[in-house]
Amino acid sequence: MSRKFVLSGAVALALAAAPLSGAVAVAAPAPSAVASATVYYSTSGAPSFRAAINAGAANWNRAVTNVKLVERSSGATLRYVEGNDPRGSYAQTDGHGHGTIFIDYTQARQYDNTRITAHETGHALGLPDHYSGPCSELMSGGGPGPSCHNANPNSQEASRVQRLWANGLSAVSGPQQRIYDHSPVG
Repeated sequence: MSRKFVLSGAVALALAAAPLSGAVAVAAPAPSAVASATVYYSTSGAPSFRAAINAGAANWNRAVTNVKLVERSSGATLRYVEGNDPRGSYAQTDGHGHGTIFIDYTQARQYDNTRITAHETGHALGLPDHYSGPCSELMSGGGPGPSCHNANPNSQEASRVQRLWANGLSAVSGPQQRIYDHSPVG
């Protein structure tokens, strides 16, 4: 006894179009929905600390992908300046990649310069101070003392910046806040 199968037009067309080799078709991965934001920074106001600033920015660039820090001589939204201030180093920023980072000479003679600049850059990326943290926590600033030379964000700090910049946070600007680092290192 023979059986006949009737296939609908759509099913027959799909079967006819299927490759006979048994290979499976795989769709190309979708491109990232949001490209990383770029924060342009200028070191022209802090030439003594240019190497430390660039090293700190490189540490952030290795740790996060949703925002990239790029040195630029003009059109920068983040400026670094140097000088003397009895309050020490600080960031005046909206936490969205805009503002000024001040590096204090006295503080820089006592503490790791790359740690100072990377820590202050963390404020420009939206992170608060946490002075009671260990040396492994960049945003603990000078809390661990002058023997701490870690200038890299830890995984929690990097993860928080990733979340903050997931939708291009830099496109949104708000009022600037001055974040003074009352501990010996900003």
